Amino acid sequence: MTTLRMIAATLALGLLAACGADGEPERPEPRPTAGVSIGGTVSVGLAGTL
Repeated sequence: MTTLRMIAATLALGLLAACGADGEPERPEPRPTAGVSIGGTVSVGLAGTL
C-alpha cells in the first residue's frame, strides 16, 4: 500500500510541476483568410404524399 501511495504522490507532483512549465499562455497569431466559402441547403424528411 505504501508503494502505491508513493507512486501516486510522485505522479501528482510531476503533473503539478509540469503546469505552466513553459510560461504564460500566448494568443496565436490570426490566420489569413483563404477566400473559400461554402454554401448550400440541406433538408431531411419525407417528400410527397402517401
